[in-house]
Amino acid sequence: MDSAWALEVMRKAPYITVSFIDADGKAYGLPLSLATDDNEHWYFHGALEGKKLDAIKAHPEVCLSAVTKCAPTIGPKDGSFTLQYKSAIAFGKAELVEDDTEKIHALRIICERFLPQHMDAFDASIQRSLSRTAVIRITLSAPPTGKRKQYDSNGDEMKGTESHPATT
Repeated sequence: MDSAWALEVMRKAPYITVSFIDADGKAYGLPLSLATDDNEHWYFHGALEGKKLDAIKAHPEVCLSAVTKCAPTIGPKDGSFTLQYKSAIAFGKAELVEDDTEKIHALRIICERFLPQHMDAFDASIQRSLSRTAVIRITLSAPPTGKRKQYDSNGDEMKGTESHPATT
């Protein structure tokens, strides 16, 4: 699937697994709540110290993986056990955001994505916690790619070249 489709999967995924390589060369991946407002820079927040930040310092290159519409199913025509899904993968470079203006912007888009009904408390929360919150920016190094397995209304598997929106 093309990058626009893959970006839509990433925007809709409740979590995106970010995979790091730690200082010892070991893989370390975990699901995080990421948000973007330009499709190139993805943000998450966390503590000012810990394994994620140590890994980023050692190896800033990361891999992002998102899955939506994941459902075990029986193949409509052959009765096979299978899984329907929409997925996206992207690669990028992670960096600690130092500039307070960018940190606030990133935290705002994260909050707007995950807690839009509580934006009235955003400014007070920023005043209380900005100094003890790390914000990480992941800049994609190339457009993401996507893949899916889904069936249309006739029970035929939809192939990646067909133009069906990621939201169906």
